[in-house]
Amino acid sequence: MVLDSALFCLYSPFFRFCAMPTPIVEQPDNNTVFLSRSPDSERRNATLLIAAFAAVYVIWGSTYLAIAIGIESFPPLLLAATRHFAAGLVLYPVLRWKTGIRPTRRQWHTAAVTGLLLLLIGNGGVCLSERTLPTGVAALIVALVSFWMVLLDWLRPGGIRPVPRVVAGLVLGFGGLALLVGPAHLGGSGRVSPTGAGILFVASFAWAWGSVYSKHNDLPSSPLLGVAMQSLVGGAALWIVGLLAGEGRQLHTAAISARSWIALAYLLVFGSGIGFTAYVYILKKSSATRVATYAFVNPVVALFLGWLAFGETITLRTALAAAVILTAVLVVITAPHKNPVEAAEVLPNPGEA
Repeated sequence: MVLDSALFCLYSPFFRFCAMPTPIVEQPDNNTVFLSRSPDSERRNATLLIAAFAAVYVIWGSTYLAIAIGIESFPPLLLAATRHFAAGLVLYPVLRWKTGIRPTRRQWHTAAVTGLLLLLIGNGGVCLSERTLPTGVAALIVALVSFWMVLLDWLRPGGIRPVPRVVAGLVLGFGGLALLVGPAHLGGSGRVSPTGAGILFVASFAWAWGSVYSKHNDLPSSPLLGVAMQSLVGGAALWIVGLLAGEGRQLHTAAISARSWIALAYLLVFGSGIGFTAYVYILKKSSATRVATYAFVNPVVALFLGWLAFGETITLRTALAAAVILTAVLVVITAPHKNPVEAAEVLPNPGEA
């Protein structure tokens, strides 16, 4: 109950927003009722969107370090499983009561698909990869998710074809990934683990697929309730896969260090709760290319924290690959929109985000 109350207070701005009624303005001349947004509602929504982008930018950059600390004592898949399933167990009953929403079968289907893609394959892959990859390098490879999002958003029915500038950015980004994994020696530094990089390659694709699917399919109007549903499905799937992979024999609760428990708590509250909720929210309120901007900021945060906490060396190879990949991400996310509807979406100004 203490954890339930703490999380309820922590997420109360989101709860209030989800329960907020839409102001109604009545037109006296023809007795027709229209929906409109009051200035106060506009400001609250703008503030919430800014906070959501900031949470995804900064908090998710720090989760790479928290995962690395967590898997010092936890098996990787069970770390992710515990984090997400616990978040779902806490949030789902509270949100059902708070919002009064009863998810439909179609919404559960969307939550199941996205939970498996985002959490089982996506986040589970990140946890597995960090056994062999430095945190900053892992975040750098995950930056490729922005490219996958653009490609998948194009390939979906009615999707948007990328402009030539985006295509050039995609080629440049994959060139940066190739620089990380080969040749064997460059600038006096060895390449990163091809196995770890391969896992992240698949994980980033799954994350992008789940993100685009979530954006264009039905979920509850409450972003937090959608997160809780996805966390329940993804967390349960992670437990099943982790146990089938033999991680249950590797889990010794008495041997788990205090810092790993703290890392798990941080991932639960900030990563799964605040960060993932903010991500789902901006998916619904912004375009795929703008949402993908978080992939530009996260590696910078992760590289800095990895150097500060673990003394991870930023080699010449890593620096060159980072410059190439992040330049490519910048090229992609600043490319002009071909679709005038998408370009006209209400988005935070550069100074606001």
